[in-house]
Amino acid sequence: MSYKLLGLFCLLLGAAFSAHAQSTLDVAATATAAYGQDNQGSVARSQYGLCWRTGYWTPSDSLSGCDGELAPPIASPIAPALVSNPAAIAVGGAASAAASCNFDVTLGESQTFGSGKTALNKAAQQWIQEQIIERLPACEGIEAIIVTGHADRLGSRKHNDEIAVKRAEAVAAFLKSKNVAAPIQIVGAGDSEPVAHCAKNLPARKLAGCLSPDRRVVIRVQGHEK
Repeated sequence: MSYKLLGLFCLLLGAAFSAHAQSTLDVAATATAAYGQDNQGSVARSQYGLCWRTGYWTPSDSLSGCDGELAPPIASPIAPALVSNPAAIAVGGAASAAASCNFDVTLGESQTFGSGKTALNKAAQQWIQEQIIERLPACEGIEAIIVTGHADRLGSRKHNDEIAVKRAEAVAAFLKSKNVAAPIQIVGAGDSEPVAHCAKNLPARKLAGCLSPDRRVVIRVQGHEK
């Protein structure tokens, strides 16, 4: 075989291998914004084969072929298992975490309450809808939903206790309006469990903004799977 024919054979073999590897790496992107997408509608990957996650990614967005135990020829160390049973991750992005019936959800960032406010904003309602209500049908039964309201340190202890309870009541009322029939327990933690770290000498408006994470509600679901 001449050197020219040998070179052509190697070139064709390399192209075929590359095409096979590319088809193996391709993972169809979901309708969410959890992963970056290329112009073919597949999940974009880094030079090391990792799927590109966006800032909207959560464990419930996990995709087979991107997260958890991966199939050859991709080495599993590039994507550590997210759950104790990676095989339970369903094709199409439904993670086992979504089927869990014992979980906590905290309203945070854009879902938190304004200073002195107790009404749920639209972002909070959407978050509760996606993270709580849409997950309940996968459960065999829900023993209890514990809703704990929190307040920042601004104001008196009595005021903060009261406003924390009202925030929890707002979440409970929204759950009931969506026909959630599980027992709901309301707890008011007041300002006893802060999570924000803010300087005391901040101007009033900046301090209120810095303390936003403290004005939250934690929703704990206790149930069992089907």
